[in-house]
Amino acid sequence: MIIAAAQFRPEPGAVEANAHQMADFVREAAGRGARVTVFGELTLSGYELGLLAEDPTLLVTPDDPRLEPVVAACRETATAAVLNCAAHTEGELPAITTFVFGPGGELLTRYDKQHLHGVENEVFAAGAVDGRFELDGVRFALATCFDNSFPELAERAAAADCRVYLASSLHDELDRLEVYPARARDHGLYVVFANHVGQSGPYAACGLSGLWGPDGTALASATPDTACLVLGEVATAVTR
Repeated sequence: MIIAAAQFRPEPGAVEANAHQMADFVREAAGRGARVTVFGELTLSGYELGLLAEDPTLLVTPDDPRLEPVVAACRETATAAVLNCAAHTEGELPAITTFVFGPGGELLTRYDKQHLHGVENEVFAAGAVDGRFELDGVRFALATCFDNSFPELAERAAAADCRVYLASSLHDELDRLEVYPARARDHGLYVVFANHVGQSGPYAACGLSGLWGPDGTALASATPDTACLVLGEVATAVTR
């Protein structure tokens, strides 16, 4: 199975425009054989915490019509998209949320970031449930940025027979990327990392989205400064 990580510079607060960009990436990834396209943290709005705190219209639900370009792209290509955004919850605060839309445009799962970082704690509520979905017989786990600093998430993913660990993130420092091959190597998982490129909120993202194999070996890596797709192949069968 081929999986794509898409990195681009979201337009601040432009949910509709960013959704159209993401839909284009889904179609391009599918044309190159990908079954799943993964996006970085808060790429639907950009990592714009001030805007998100002040403007509730930037928050979405899974049936929000502004997400239809991505949903339609999934239906048209019969592939899945892993979209990260600011989403409404049942409480007063929103969450940093991953919606996974399947090949029919259906919602496969929702995951709310469990480990918030810094100012995020003032804007968002933390999630409490691990993210999982299955596609073509392969089990996937979800994590968002600072989540990846907590190895127990990957440990639980491996214990739940997940094969692939998808990390929607935003990093500006290269040394922070070392956590991704460590999660792969320590828990025998394929790890897919989707980052931003360019400025997003206070961060100048370092790009380098990529894929690591279960032994921690880099299988694919994007450039540091260009909007692009990076694609890698994961083995769908486990050899014991």
